[in-house]
Amino acid sequence: MRTGKELILATKEYAKDNTAKSWWAVLSTTLLILLVAGGTLYNIHWIAQFACSILLGLLMVRLFVIYHDHQHNAILTKSKAAKVFMQAWGIIAITPTSIWTHSHNHHHNHNSKLRSAHIGSYPVMTKERYLRASRKERIQYLAMRHPLTILFGYFSIFLVGMCIVPALTDTKDHKDSALSLILHIALYAFVVTTFGWATALFAIFIPYFIACAMGSYLFYAQHNFPTVVFKENNGWTYEGAALESSSFCKMSPIMHYFTGNIGYHHIHHLNSKIPFYRLPEVYSKMPELQDAKTTTLNPIEVLRCLHLKVWDGDKQKLVPLKELAA
Repeated sequence: MRTGKELILATKEYAKDNTAKSWWAVLSTTLLILLVAGGTLYNIHWIAQFACSILLGLLMVRLFVIYHDHQHNAILTKSKAAKVFMQAWGIIAITPTSIWTHSHNHHHNHNSKLRSAHIGSYPVMTKERYLRASRKERIQYLAMRHPLTILFGYFSIFLVGMCIVPALTDTKDHKDSALSLILHIALYAFVVTTFGWATALFAIFIPYFIACAMGSYLFYAQHNFPTVVFKENNGWTYEGAALESSSFCKMSPIMHYFTGNIGYHHIHHLNSKIPFYRLPEVYSKMPELQDAKTTTLNPIEVLRCLHLKVWDGDKQKLVPLKELAA
């Protein structure tokens, strides 16, 4: 069984883009989004509009994961057309390229480090740090990890975190954040004046709310689950962070489609240059990756992950606050 750098090197043969397959994923997903978006605008009955809203939200997650792969240079790296398209999608999806690339690259290079800034990830305090923290620090920390922050990720993580804050704090480097926010407001204005508030609810609010909430939770659960391991900086390794601190989220084939195989997150962290459509292939062909730490979308499992708050170094696990109090 291969370990360490040998395991990372073994994944390199899969880090090859199939241009036709990548473009098919981009174009077919985009076409489906346009068709379903049309359904949210012109459906006769509100139930049909609501169904299209849910489907649109799920398809937005898929196209976001494809965009995420492009930002990792896993697909269509030499295509100028793909670069323009992806930058445009980043602005539409309120995840502009400038802030997403910076924060997400930091996350990959520092995932599960206890002594690291929480740029691009949810913060994790040790038990000792939490007990020493002031009341204000505890409130801020728990607010960032709160289930409502994740559920309302549309506002807290994407509109505020990805657009408003970067645009206000560093306008020069994050012009696309300001543009994303302006265009998002303009989109609401256009749909409301043309089709009415009810249609804006189905065509914009519900799809974005679903996509952002799902993205926020998946990102949380893939690094905050009962058996996750966090390390001090001097004990941290890249492959260890991938296999011990990133989960494999078991889903149905349909959900793997809508989430662009992001559930194979431990493999993605081991080698982010592997295209999303090859992750199941890597999983099936490399036995070392099949004994992964897992999560699911089962409601009980979701609640279990959301209750985890603080890293207990003595127990070597994330624990809920009630366990800390005991």
